[in-house]
Amino acid sequence: MRVLVVEDDAVLQNGLTVGLGIHGITAEAVGTCADALAALATTSFDGVVLDIMLPDGSGFDVLQELRQRNDTVPVLLLTARDTVADRIRGLDNGADDYLGKPFDLDEVAARLRALRRRALGRATATITWLDMILDTERRTASVNGDVLPLSRREFAVLLALAERPGVIQSKADLEATLYGWQEEIESNAVEVHIHHLRAKIGRDRIETVRGLGYRAKEK
Repeated sequence: MRVLVVEDDAVLQNGLTVGLGIHGITAEAVGTCADALAALATTSFDGVVLDIMLPDGSGFDVLQELRQRNDTVPVLLLTARDTVADRIRGLDNGADDYLGKPFDLDEVAARLRALRRRALGRATATITWLDMILDTERRTASVNGDVLPLSRREFAVLLALAERPGVIQSKADLEATLYGWQEEIESNAVEVHIHHLRAKIGRDRIETVRGLGYRAKEK
């Protein structure tokens, strides 16, 4: 899961990106309306954590422009202006959820997971794929009750594929799930994770589509 954090306070920005990373969420961060709109115009995100009070305008303006250009990315408003009027304005302008400051990082992560579930049409935190159960809250994968020994990034790759069986995901798509803008990506990182996953879950569950990428087996 990859999200954009729009927050101009450097301490909060860093706390969110690091804290969400602990929850297995890759978070990119910007501090202005202009940078947020530029990032959202050029990069695909699974969610946005959006502050209202920004140095070059209002998060409401960012939200309004997103919805006007039919961008349906889930948006969690996160702000100190936690009044009923602000909540109503944000939700009526297209926000999907609202959380006031101060906040708990565990709750932010949980709300983002919930927004992701709704966007994918899922009702629970678990995904059943073939004979495997993936728990997106605990970030575990199990077969017949036995939890598989997966690293954080192996689970992230597996989740990205299992969320949409049969859908081809390019190497770049999977890299974006795993690494932030500032992180150096080894040229064969995705291939290594796929290799390790196949050794742990079976080679035939993840299919290679030559020249295009990888996909999770449908049946």
